[in-house]
Amino acid sequence: MRVIGGSRRSIRLTTVKGDKVRPTTDRIKETLFNILQPDVPGAAFLDLFSGSGAIGIEALSRGAKEAILVEQDKDALACIRTNLKATRFEAEAQVKAGDVLSVLRTLQHTPFDLIFMDPPYGLLWEKKVLEILSNAPYVDAYTKIIVEGLSDMDMSYAESLGFTIYREKSYGSNKHIFLEKKA
Repeated sequence: MRVIGGSRRSIRLTTVKGDKVRPTTDRIKETLFNILQPDVPGAAFLDLFSGSGAIGIEALSRGAKEAILVEQDKDALACIRTNLKATRFEAEAQVKAGDVLSVLRTLQHTPFDLIFMDPPYGLLWEKKVLEILSNAPYVDAYTKIIVEGLSDMDMSYAESLGFTIYREKSYGSNKHIFLEKKA
């Protein structure tokens, strides 16, 4: 795994040993950031269920002004810190250790431009997160939310929570769903 583009392009990243973390493949990461590229420079980026931190680091490498990475697992947190040091992004990144839902309930921030989440599959974490984000002061009509999940992930409930799905991108067994708050 490596940084795909931007100022830290080609720097190798470490990942957590075992199957606790599913790193987004380089191919999927590249496609995602090709879609997001107009929105990344200068962006405030929130990376939920960060794992190795690769998505937040990719955003920083491509010009995001800051990234907040949220992770609970202690091995993943160590991996994130190692990767931030290797890419020299310690100053631009803030690591929040803890349960994503708890962190979101206490987070104080101006509206984020981009929020990415890759939660454990099949446990409806994305719905729990969207329930919090629907009333969060750091989400506005300009915030774009991206959810990574299995290709059969159903987010038909998003509209009832105040979000519109404006794009989906499939990658075989996975997909990204792009949402924004309804105006």
